[in-house]
Amino acid sequence: MPTDLPNERAVRKPGSLELDPTGPGVAIDETSRLIASNKVEGTAVYDSTGRHLGAVHNFMVDKISGQVAYAVLAFGGFLGLGENHHPLPWKALTYSTELGGYVIDIDPADLAGAPNHGSGEDGFTDPTYGGRIEDFYGGRAPTA
Repeated sequence: MPTDLPNERAVRKPGSLELDPTGPGVAIDETSRLIASNKVEGTAVYDSTGRHLGAVHNFMVDKISGQVAYAVLAFGGFLGLGENHHPLPWKALTYSTELGGYVIDIDPADLAGAPNHGSGEDGFTDPTYGGRIEDFYGGRAPTA
């Protein structure tokens, strides 16, 4: 049965930095405006002074709107032990090309009191969790 779908093109081998020969010279999993989720996961997160806070563990996408709602920050611990996950509202993060990571205007001491869950837990099973996150970060504007 014929379709109107375009022909698929070969995708680079996973883990390689092969460029898309038909694109503007950027890796296939990134364009000038878009980035693949696997490239966001593991990206460093800094406070507004440039102090390293942790890294993006994953992010949560709203199923209805398709928009990223939260970046989950892996914070604290050592080699994954004792690590906490802190959902940060995506709108509160700003990407810094100078730092090569995301910046959020929060002090690490304040972050320790933010809604969080352990690495083996899922805080979002609690229906009030998202509201507590929004309440905590509600007044925070994105950093420049």
